Amino acid sequence: MMSKTIRIGTRDSELALWQAHTVQKQLHDLGYKTDIIAVKSQGDIILDKPLYELGITGIFTKTLDIAMINGQVDIAVHSMKDVPTALPQGIVQAAVLERANILDILVHKGHPDFHNENTIATGSLRRQAQWLNRYPHHHVVDLRGNVNTRMQKLKDNDWNGAVFAAAGLERINIKPENFIDLDWMVPAPAQGAMVVVAMGNDNFCLDAVSELNDVETEVCTHIERQFLKTLEGGCTAPIGAIAKIIDDEEIVFKGVLLSLDGKEKVAVEKSVPIQEWKKLGYYCAQEVLENGGAAIMEVLRKQFKPKD
Repeated sequence: MMSKTIRIGTRDSELALWQAHTVQKQLHDLGYKTDIIAVKSQGDIILDKPLYELGITGIFTKTLDIAMINGQVDIAVHSMKDVPTALPQGIVQAAVLERANILDILVHKGHPDFHNENTIATGSLRRQAQWLNRYPHHHVVDLRGNVNTRMQKLKDNDWNGAVFAAAGLERINIKPENFIDLDWMVPAPAQGAMVVVAMGNDNFCLDAVSELNDVETEVCTHIERQFLKTLEGGCTAPIGAIAKIIDDEEIVFKGVLLSLDGKEKVAVEKSVPIQEWKKLGYYCAQEVLENGGAAIMEVLRKQFKPKD
């Protein structure tokens, strides 16, 4: 049975390919045969059912979800923070790899004086809101594209800096010297983690990929994504969450919800015994909602129309 070749689906950006090759090497080391299949977005794929019936939502994951459901690939590798909290029908989380750097960083052009007006670029509402909460006199501009594209846009524009996930720049070795760790910024749920998904009825691939799973990262990202799901954030609300296991005994969790302009912020911090991890994200989200988060989410829902 080891003769089956596992087709690894990935987007074709440099970072996505790095992630796919990392999974490929780990599977090879376990004796599995693999192929990497880079899938470009295809708007003309026709399925038997509409996408919304399958629960396909993620803008970064949709193409690979379709490829997997259509049988073009067997597994897919994603940055876990890009994956919607509800996976499409038939697709399951097969493994979470050991987590990399969780931090956001500011890549800048000469150390900025934060007391003065600065123009900071980011395409993340979470980063924008937290930045404006801390520096309300700054100006935040939109920045989109893969990490290479965003780094180039930073060079080409007169912005003071741009915010990136440290892990992405480190993985493809383009993290510059001129950066500042933003250790005050609460990262995206599951930031720094890679996830492998597979079809729920594909026992061969599920067994193979399960050997790559890192239990500590799986537990922490579960808590963070449960927090996100309970707040009903999707990819639109400015929500940060980070869980850490301390000495195999306790879990420390920090979560935050903000308004788009950063003026309103509800935060939660909790430390619990490790055996209480399964509902920690849910309870922390409930606390946020009760302490003003529900009103923030109501405003956010009006600001964003539902996306398919």
